Amino acid sequence: MSLSHNTQNPRSMRNLLREEIPLPAAVVYNSRLQHNLQWMQNFVNQRGVKLAPHGKTTMTPAFFRLQLAAGAWGMTIATPQQARVAAGAGATRVLMANQLVGRGNMQLVSALLVDYPQLELYCLIDSVENARQLGQFFAESRQNLKLLLEIGVPGGRTGCRDAAQVRALCEEIQHWPQLQLAGVETYEGLIHGECAEGRVTEHLQQVRDICLDLLTQEKFTTESVILSGAGSAWYDRVADIFVDHNEPRILPILRPGCYLTHDRGIYQQAQAAVMQRLERLEKTERFDGHYCPPEDLQSGLEIWAYVQSLPEPGMAILNFGKRDAAYDAGLPKPELHFRPGTDPAPRVADEAWQLTGIMDQHAMMKIPDDADIQVGDMLALSTSHPCLTFDKWRQILVIDDYFNVLEVADTCF
Repeated sequence: MSLSHNTQNPRSMRNLLREEIPLPAAVVYNSRLQHNLQWMQNFVNQRGVKLAPHGKTTMTPAFFRLQLAAGAWGMTIATPQQARVAAGAGATRVLMANQLVGRGNMQLVSALLVDYPQLELYCLIDSVENARQLGQFFAESRQNLKLLLEIGVPGGRTGCRDAAQVRALCEEIQHWPQLQLAGVETYEGLIHGECAEGRVTEHLQQVRDICLDLLTQEKFTTESVILSGAGSAWYDRVADIFVDHNEPRILPILRPGCYLTHDRGIYQQAQAAVMQRLERLEKTERFDGHYCPPEDLQSGLEIWAYVQSLPEPGMAILNFGKRDAAYDAGLPKPELHFRPGTDPAPRVADEAWQLTGIMDQHAMMKIPDDADIQVGDMLALSTSHPCLTFDKWRQILVIDDYFNVLEVADTCF
């Protein structure tokens, strides 16, 4: 489960603090990556569910291979192009958590199934018209396609909204022998706001019961029936509710993606709520093991940049921007400060240093007038929402705890 990294003497390896890496750069700490990898795999193993990590977060084949080697059932993706990347990384099961719409996209999936004949590929469906389109296309190509019926959230995105839509869709699928209804899927992460936990719980119970009803009605054409949900905010509730039944044919699958590198923003907040729920459950339930793991996920992704300019009192300009880091869920936060040639090791950044704005290639940081900061200093910044930092980079540097580069991991966005 380790990266096939450089095994040279550390002094012969490129090092971030020796300024052997051009900045800005996106780095992932290998020790934290490995910790998070095992944390989530242990979590699903203890709860009797399977893991299909959402690969769209990193789109990094080296990381896909780590997740699969650690025990992931398969990979989740969002598009046919991403499905090919996952298959190329060794995934034999790919769950496309999206509808397959349009002849061009269907052709991509058809070609993928030819190139990877052992691949089990699943996609979502929520409309009669899409079932007709898929049925016609895959009848022509003489290929079978596995489908998961999606149950949506009112006011949210895709997915059937009521029982009538579910019935009509199941009837249409039965008209097409090439279409194999293999399970039920939802994405509960769209539920926010007041009483969110109660509404998430109610929604997940409804989805589970729909799956059980369809099993009773013999609507599925596969021996094992997938019941899948879970982004990176409510996976604990999905795990508990999707195993709360006596049907052995159901295979519960979780699909979190951001856990691998975690963050210090929206997913740190979401994970804190997960840990609180697990601690609460551990106090009230009997369980063979631990509901609450002894340690938490760790933030492993950072952007490293230089102080480029100190144009006026109280302001520092850093040499990274919107092209380099996520900014949709809060601006990056300075974590470490290092002065090359002077400091023996990075020190914690001053809490008073705060980003106030970000442009394409520049970030503006507010600092006290007497701040100990110079042009050429290096800063490490954490981000919120790792998906939209990863997609800015063609390569991610995997580093050890001494800031040596172990691996240059290519992304495939």
